[in-house]
Amino acid sequence: MDTLKRLLGIVWIALALAAAYFCIFEFGLPKFKTDKQEDTVFGIIILFVLTPLIVLGLGVFGFYALKGEYDAEK
Repeated sequence: MDTLKRLLGIVWIALALAAAYFCIFEFGLPKFKTDKQEDTVFGIIILFVLTPLIVLGLGVFGFYALKGEYDAEK
């Protein structure tokens, strides 16, 4: 079970990278290309608030799972 947790750590890190890509290039930056104020505000919220929270949360969780912090022996 511990090896499964470590393998899932790699999955969580991959999800963090995928979330970073989609939050930045699919959701955040295209909002700045429109001239609407509500799109600009939404783009700022996605890029500077939501993206770091999502990516850091998934990345830290994956790092600790990969490191073995969630093993049953500890």
